[in-house]
Amino acid sequence: MTTTRHDLAEGFLASTDWRGAASRPLAGDASNRKYDRITADGMPSAVLMDAPPETGEDVRPFTAIARHLRGIGLSAPEIYAEDAAHGFLLIEDLGDDLFARVLNTQPELETQLYQAAIDALIVAQKAKAPPLAAYDVDAVAAAALLLTDCYLPHSTGAAVPDRLRHEYGHLVRDMLGSLTTGESVLVQRDYHAENLLWLPRRQGAARVGLLDFQDAMLGHPAYDLASLLKDARRDVAEDVQCDMLDYYLTRTRADATTFAAAYAACSAQRNLRIMGVFARLCVRDGKPNYPDLMPRVWRNLMDDLSHPALADLRRFIEAHVPAPDADVVARIKAAADG
Repeated sequence: MTTTRHDLAEGFLASTDWRGAASRPLAGDASNRKYDRITADGMPSAVLMDAPPETGEDVRPFTAIARHLRGIGLSAPEIYAEDAAHGFLLIEDLGDDLFARVLNTQPELETQLYQAAIDALIVAQKAKAPPLAAYDVDAVAAAALLLTDCYLPHSTGAAVPDRLRHEYGHLVRDMLGSLTTGESVLVQRDYHAENLLWLPRRQGAARVGLLDFQDAMLGHPAYDLASLLKDARRDVAEDVQCDMLDYYLTRTRADATTFAAAYAACSAQRNLRIMGVFARLCVRDGKPNYPDLMPRVWRNLMDDLSHPALADLRRFIEAHVPAPDADVVARIKAAADG
């Protein structure tokens, strides 16, 4: 008889204090991971992460980064139990108050929540980072190629010439190489309002619950700030972005001119990559809602490319990459159906 993921999960829970617990599904993310809220009499609620290794998932980076973040006073989930071989974790339940949800009903808290998120970010950046791979110029430029490898062919319906791909890659690499110099810090790489939880009963930077940090690497300090303020899933008003950037600069005493250029470069790379990721999630993985987010990502990208230091890249994008208007979004969704 074949052992199913359900059987494995039940066996894992039976080895913990949550044996026989009730469970209900929680919303997942763009990965192959699934989550259930686990409740048992006399025990705090917990979250079961099901990350099948056969799909390429690995829970060990999550546990390592979670323990690091908790060790420096931040609110990553406590790890209650783990079965890395089969891809299961039982972790602390930090609740449902995602920043995005809180701000939908209490928009007056926006400044407080974003300042708290920046405080937590600064704590993570100032602490000695664990050994991690470098999200350096090579890695970041390679990630940006998702634009030409996934978004551009599906948005135009045509193959991308090698010459065009190479020209784009060189432009991105030159931009990043000249603007994102300096000391590397831990970058969580998905630091935004749907991965942050509001925990107002805690103190200081611990009021921000952290999720989805298993892909952390060592990179530029501007990267996670750009992820937070140039959110792909939530509109952040321009004045709020400016105020929060000023808040970060005041707290860190970073050089405003140098950091602004790096911030624009990191954000541009991220948004270029996301355009490709969202196209791939739709066409390859059958997740049709992601192209609907592309217009916001594009607006963020155009704002990034307005920085004078990114003028060459902007000219390339304007000449060769179509904006995700209604026709382009429909074309990408049709590619998934084909």
